[in-house]
Amino acid sequence: MNELNLSLHLKNYNDKVKVMNQTGGKQLTLSANEARSLHADIFDLLNHCAELSKKLEIRNNANDSVISISVDGGGFK
Repeated sequence: MNELNLSLHLKNYNDKVKVMNQTGGKQLTLSANEARSLHADIFDLLNHCAELSKKLEIRNNANDSVISISVDGGGFK
């Protein structure tokens, strides 16, 4: 996952959650294949974040400057 764009599996999951919220659903079910694909995409996304973090650390060490990053993932209701 070299791009920051969401993959098809993450988009499908997001769409399912939207539908669940719009219909007042209480449960979301994924097939085994959907779960595996979503897991792989999440792992790729985390790996991409780790790579960016390493690059940022290298840049910070080279420039001796301070860059702060704050991430708020929101929450589920």
